Amino acid sequence: MAATQTDLAGAEQRALREGCGLLDRSERGKLALSGAGAAEFLNGQVTNELADMKTGEGRYAAFLTPKGKMLGDLRILAVDGELLLDTERSSLQALFDMIRRYKVGYDVELDKRTLERGLLSLIGPTAAATCAAETLDARDEHANQPLTLDGIDALAVRTDVGVDLICDASDTERLTAALVERGALVVSEPAAEILRVESGRPRFGLDIDDTTIPQEAALNERAVSFTKGCYVGQETVARLFYKGKPNRHLRGLRLSAPAQTGDELLLGERVVGRLGSSVVSPLFGPIALALVRREADVGATVEVGERGASAVVAALPFA
Repeated sequence: MAATQTDLAGAEQRALREGCGLLDRSERGKLALSGAGAAEFLNGQVTNELADMKTGEGRYAAFLTPKGKMLGDLRILAVDGELLLDTERSSLQALFDMIRRYKVGYDVELDKRTLERGLLSLIGPTAAATCAAETLDARDEHANQPLTLDGIDALAVRTDVGVDLICDASDTERLTAALVERGALVVSEPAAEILRVESGRPRFGLDIDDTTIPQEAALNERAVSFTKGCYVGQETVARLFYKGKPNRHLRGLRLSAPAQTGDELLLGERVVGRLGSSVVSPLFGPIALALVRREADVGATVEVGERGASAVVAALPFA
């Protein structure tokens, strides 16, 4: 049995790194905004610029408390006639409540799509070819376009690691079968998480949470506009960017042994963070992400948890 598990893990990593791995992420939270005021309204709530977004484009953004702390992050896709919002399931309710509370006075309709839409992630260098989405602009992480694959309609969305396909929930199994027939290998979430950690991309609910300001998590470049109009939490985000220094930074950790999410990180006798996502990479061994206080700079060695493990603080990405 151990040899079989090892073989499977190796096959998954080969698919993700050399071919096309397939992961069902339909559990992610999904909402849709429509109406003439949808873009204007949402632009006043999230950190990135939406005013110039056109059909077929997308943005990554955060939504914040008035004090600049993250309530969640989301992908915003401009699809014909609506904005499709994709977020972690753990932050879906906060996003839904924020929209419902503040959309009063705008021409905006809010619809739930979590159960109505499936989401399949194709990960790897042959992802676009596998789903016949080669025309998607590889330079635009959120470029999107409708496609029909073996008679199944879907929305193809570029990602940093491949292509996502969003379809009717009732078509998810058929689309999965069609993609496997075209060469995709169904992989586990832990296998895909290794690549995410290697690339240094934090996940809300694991590496960042409602105590996090975007700059601490190195999200300014991807998720924050400093030229747009006002949005909730902007004052704190702008002040920290222009005049302040974050107390914490998202860092990588090269672990001496595998460790658990939530383990304390100690520099001397001081707690300087807690372990976020923790994986065993075939390239780098045990590695993790964490928000670490700035006194534990890159190159510092910290103790991890209570089992005698240690880690060297590293710059991101690992790969």
